[in-house]
Amino acid sequence: MNFLSLSAFWFALSIPVVVLFYLLKRRRRVHLVSSTVLWQRFLTDSQANAPFQKLRRNLLLFLQVLMLLLAVLALARPYFAEQLAGGSLQVLVVDASASMQSVDVLPSRFEAAQTKALALVDSLQDSDQMVVVVAGARTAVVQSPTSEKAVLRRAIRAIEVTDGPTRLLDAVKLSETLVKDQPSSEIHLLTDGAVSDLGDVEQAELPLSFHQVGERGNNVGLVSMDVRPNPEEPSSRAIFSNIVNFSTNQFRLIAELRFEERMIESRAVTLEGGGTSSLAFIAQQNTNGVFSLQLDVEDDLAVDNRVDVVSLLPQPAKGLLYTSGNRFLEKALRAAGDLELSITDDISIDAADYDITFLDNIQPLTWPEKNVMVINTVHTNWFASWEPVDAPAIVDWKSAHPLLRFVSFDDVEIAEALAVRSPFWGESLVESGQSPLIIAGEQGGQRRLWIGFDTVRSTWPLRVSFPMFMANAVQWLNPALSRSDGLNVQTGKPVQVGFESEQESVSVTRPGGERESVDLVPGSRNIVYGNTLKRGLYHVGEEENGFSFAVNLLDSAESDTAPRATLSLGGGQQLSATLKSRADLEFWRWIAFGALAVLMFEWWYFHRRTV
Repeated sequence: MNFLSLSAFWFALSIPVVVLFYLLKRRRRVHLVSSTVLWQRFLTDSQANAPFQKLRRNLLLFLQVLMLLLAVLALARPYFAEQLAGGSLQVLVVDASASMQSVDVLPSRFEAAQTKALALVDSLQDSDQMVVVVAGARTAVVQSPTSEKAVLRRAIRAIEVTDGPTRLLDAVKLSETLVKDQPSSEIHLLTDGAVSDLGDVEQAELPLSFHQVGERGNNVGLVSMDVRPNPEEPSSRAIFSNIVNFSTNQFRLIAELRFEERMIESRAVTLEGGGTSSLAFIAQQNTNGVFSLQLDVEDDLAVDNRVDVVSLLPQPAKGLLYTSGNRFLEKALRAAGDLELSITDDISIDAADYDITFLDNIQPLTWPEKNVMVINTVHTNWFASWEPVDAPAIVDWKSAHPLLRFVSFDDVEIAEALAVRSPFWGESLVESGQSPLIIAGEQGGQRRLWIGFDTVRSTWPLRVSFPMFMANAVQWLNPALSRSDGLNVQTGKPVQVGFESEQESVSVTRPGGERESVDLVPGSRNIVYGNTLKRGLYHVGEEENGFSFAVNLLDSAESDTAPRATLSLGGGQQLSATLKSRADLEFWRWIAFGALAVLMFEWWYFHRRTV
């Protein structure tokens, strides 16, 4: 037998105290009487001077000592350690994402998950081992396999909740490698189920247990915010945002727009259950600064009620278009704004003096080193191989990407395209059944946009999405505007920023006021900062000559805080929340019940004797 709380045996010192009470003589009361003849039998005892008497057999004393022994034993929390042939490995995955900050469970879902995790630690057998994995904006093992319960408890209590989205799939895949070839292993997921990335998980191959946290989904959140130049007035900005009510209740709230903490406008918004409100503001901007949108509302999650966006004043870009004649493309680029466009068909002209280069069905003598958009042309360093594909059908596109905002590819037909594989530096934005059709990415500070088909040999220029895409492309490729985009990131994602002056390190001030020093990337004037787990403004450098970047949640899956009773896995499988927990091997409750039974019997026996 082992004990979890050996210090409880100090309470056993109360047993000698009880015995001492039975050794003490009863104190006599003095009364005057006329004669002691009738009191002779008590005369010897009344004249004794010793305060103690001989300990006699007494059932009450026995019952009281037995009750104290049982109580002390219960406080020591005994348990039996069975001899097993190799213990099991338990992997504990704790969701530390933004939705776990919801206060529908007091004090929060995250602290409730910590309590459940500590209970699972208490249920471990001596031969079992446990690994603690945190699943937030990043996945990390915070405690390697161990059977030391005190070490596991410290690791669980040390986990901090973040303001970022969860990456539960990464945590499950990591857990899969840990339990591989481990008999009787089990993976415990402590989460509210606000995840959408478990489609690659096959439950049949993994011993998964889902422990649901949370009771309700009563939340309103900002899921997007965009600051753009106002095409009608260059000195003003157009601010677009979307607010979603993820609950079934009606919400009345106030949306307040500020620039550098100065109030610009406030609006009253009423959202029905499941409703969405799109807000558009027009604001003057005469200097670089930060636009902030704050929701004045009482809901379960506060982190998605504010968004900060760093907005830099736009600077016109110089662009060079290599083309043999594409009137649709020329008009779309000239109408995009903030672009001084030059057009040529002479491939010998050097594009070094231009901010953006556009290549339309032309292979240049020297590929530009600055931002570039390439149409129906292949760079051998970008793709290992390619081949023509006739009439590819567009099957999907990523409308959330900045290049595809307000862009739709419905009814767009293509005569021929170049089939390639997505390179390591790029992301496929538009896909056909055979290959990606549009790829965007960045490498070595150069932004690249590749369109794998001839736009003239398609119906795309006849659609309204074509000029909108080109306007988005000019903004995305504009070095000044792309720097502004780089100063606004999602929680958990790294940010890369550059400096004009050469220096070895720079200080970064976090939203809570903590400062840390970050070294610049060797051989460049850039820093890569990855500690972006808290929402808010981060300041780089000193106050007078530094700059800020903004970190926001902007994740509809995290803002949808309704707890899930099931998790959707691959192959249409559903993982239901378990109502069972590992068996508690302690038996102190039965001992405490026995102590209570002895106490009740002692009370009954005492009153029965005195009646």
